[in-house]
Amino acid sequence: MEIVFSVTQEADGGYVAECLSHDIFTQGDTWEQLRANVQEAVAGYFFDQPKPKAIRLHLVRDEMLACGLNFRAT
Repeated sequence: MEIVFSVTQEADGGYVAECLSHDIFTQGDTWEQLRANVQEAVAGYFFDQPKPKAIRLHLVRDEMLACGLNFRAT
């Protein structure tokens, strides 16, 4: 079994991770800290169950672009 976390970067520079298939959430000030916290959170969640064979971190970047479209009447 593989589980996937959606990871977003906060405005202050930290990261937040949310598992897409289980109720697991964690955060970290750095990417390295987030990775360690995800592993710890997964181990805690699955303490009495078979653990996943892989954890995928999917970094999501939400960016909005302004469109400077000019329409001319013809």
